[in-house]
This record gives sequence, C-alpha cells and structure tokens, in this order.
Amino acid sequence: MKRVPIVATLIVVLAVAAMIALGCWQIVDRLPKKEAFLAQLAANPSRPPVAFPTIGVDKSLLFRRTSAFCLEPTSWQTEGAGRFGWRFIAQCRTGAEGPGFAAEMGISRDPNYKPIWKGGIVTGTIALLPAHRSLIANVFGKTADTLMIVADTPPPGLTRAPRPSVESIPNNHLAYGVQWFLFAGIALAIYALALRRRWRDDGPAA
Repeated sequence: MKRVPIVATLIVVLAVAAMIALGCWQIVDRLPKKEAFLAQLAANPSRPPVAFPTIGVDKSLLFRRTSAFCLEPTSWQTEGAGRFGWRFIAQCRTGAEGPGFAAEMGISRDPNYKPIWKGGIVTGTIALLPAHRSLIANVFGKTADTLMIVADTPPPGLTRAPRPSVESIPNNHLAYGVQWFLFAGIALAIYALALRRRWRDDGPAA
C-alpha cells in the first residue's frame, strides 16, 4: 500500500481549504454587497446636491452633485487620462485650520502645463481621488481612499474632465473568487503529481 506523507498532506489540505474559503467569501459575501453598493451609486447623480464632506470618506456619496469653496490651491498633481491627456488635480485650502479638499479642475495635453487658477467655488461631482495601490490591497479592501470634486467648469487653459460615473468602479469579486478556486485546483494537481513521482521513485510497496 502506498504511503501518504501525513504532514505534507495536512499542509496541502489546509491551504486548499483556505483558498476555497476565500473564493466563497468573494462570491457569496463580497459580490452581493458590491452589487448592491453599485446600484446605490448609480442612482446618486439624480439625487439632490450635498455639501462636500471634508472629514471622513463616505463612499455612498460618490457621484452626488456637490460644491465647496477653495481659498487657494496649495499644490497640483497630474494623473494620466489616456487619450484625453493629463488630469490636473488641485489640493485646496479651505481655511487656517480646515482639512482642505482635492478638486480635479480639468485636463491638458501638456503634462508640464502650469494652471493659473487661484481658487474659488468648485461645483461638480464627487469622485475618488486616483490612488496607486497593490493587487493585495484591492482584493482584501485594504485601501485609503480620498474623495475629490470633479469640476464642471475648468479654469482657462484646461478642458473639462469627463464626468465620473459608476462604470469607473470595478467589480472584480467574481473573478477573484474564480481565481482562488483555480489556485486550489492547481495546488491539488501539483501535489498529486508530486505524490505520483514519489511513489514511482520509491518502487512497489512492501
């Protein structure tokens, strides 16, 4: 009778069980919650405008109409906008001790453009500030999101940025779940091949 290594088999079984559990979590728990959240966001553009939240990150407000007053932009950052060029995002000061806010003021083809906007009322749509995060952070939801305003009216020298919509929010939980199931299957297949090779090398059982 062929011998099965107990410790190695236990490790593989536990690893596969964990992968299957993660796959079920993504599909059974995370996916329905994300779909309900996206349905809520899809209705936000037609809801009444709200004051821009300068404290905390309430993602349920994404795509709502809003406005805020920028005393002055303290800095600018640029983000690629594909075929549109470069997005220019201002970090705005709201007061001596205010938390400030971010506003995407418009787009330019020139990444080195120097906006001349000095501040004022920003009216637009609530969106997420672009963030650069890892795949692991996306899978497990470990993110540090920040809200911003995408301005309706760009200052001179910039063109209006596309209005953000719910289509920009990814819903990859089904794909993540399938990936975990595939990882589990691959792990089992590799272990089965390793056992087969071990049994072949050991020769017939006594």
